[in-house]
Amino acid sequence: MMKPTLCLRFSPGAISLALLLSTLPPHNSSAATPAGAGEPLRNVIIHAQVPAGVGTVYLTGNRPELGNWNPSGLALTGPDRERTATLRLPPGTQLEYKFTLGSWDREGLGPSGTVMPNYRLLVDADTNVTIVLSGFKKAGAEYLEYIADWKGSGVFGRLVYWTNVPSKFLTATRNVEIWLPPGYDEKPARRYDVLYMQDGQNLFDPRLASTGVDWGVDEAIMRCVRAGKIPPLMVVGVWNTDRRLREYSPWDEGTNYAKFLIEELLPQVNRAFRTRTGPEHTSVMGSSMGGLISFWLCWKHPDVFGRAGGLSTAFPWTGKIPMENSGPPLIEREIAAGAA
Repeated sequence: MMKPTLCLRFSPGAISLALLLSTLPPHNSSAATPAGAGEPLRNVIIHAQVPAGVGTVYLTGNRPELGNWNPSGLALTGPDRERTATLRLPPGTQLEYKFTLGSWDREGLGPSGTVMPNYRLLVDADTNVTIVLSGFKKAGAEYLEYIADWKGSGVFGRLVYWTNVPSKFLTATRNVEIWLPPGYDEKPARRYDVLYMQDGQNLFDPRLASTGVDWGVDEAIMRCVRAGKIPPLMVVGVWNTDRRLREYSPWDEGTNYAKFLIEELLPQVNRAFRTRTGPEHTSVMGSSMGGLISFWLCWKHPDVFGRAGGLSTAFPWTGKIPMENSGPPLIEREIAAGAA
């Protein structure tokens, strides 16, 4: 699961371009100052219809009352299938919100059974809204059925999953998937370049992706291969955790995340698969905060990562949660300080 900084859907063209550059979004909105500040507050009542037997349901969004995208921002009240939250907001408020069971890996699903974009509401009068939730994202052991049934993702090539990978540098374990391109098993003498990607659960399987739509990385790579733009390559998708913002921030836990990748994961991948090693054969890529840590990894560790790709890279990151304009971005401060 996706955190407030990443709820993006990328076109196949954008993915193809980023992959080509690298190998040869949310919930993140903050409430603007309401136009009607100073006027009487409006009552906004949000009803959620949920499946029977669901535990506490939370409303989160771009308001302090909702925890500023904290997934356990405001607990809804009410009987089993009908839950309600009441807000009092200034007219002109641009409200964005979502529902969870307390964490982003248990985000609410729309009628189609997929994660919906942010719900949006312009507060201009007293309002009642009803949202129907078909369920919540699976978590923990429930994901294992999708991992075991990796062919059900429709992926080209083959997926290998490593679950609950530990690290001596990071507190949380994480899943890692390795995508092997078509022909890997049929050509045992061939070795492959490797692309390491952040937010790995979003890359190949729509059943696991935070938006219900995967990024289509396998399709994009194969288009580039068929067009003669790049050679076949492997992808290592590193799943994010609840520490995503901190782990992907080079000025927080990002240095430990780098140690995990470089000292633990890369050697393990190189031992298990037919990789080509060295920076000329190893790339890194991500989106939003994943793009930021990918840029930093290539900048600071050019002896390991020879190329980086970023989509909607979070260069404005100031270290604040929620992300907000609160001074110069940390990357600018580091550059200004003369960092090499």
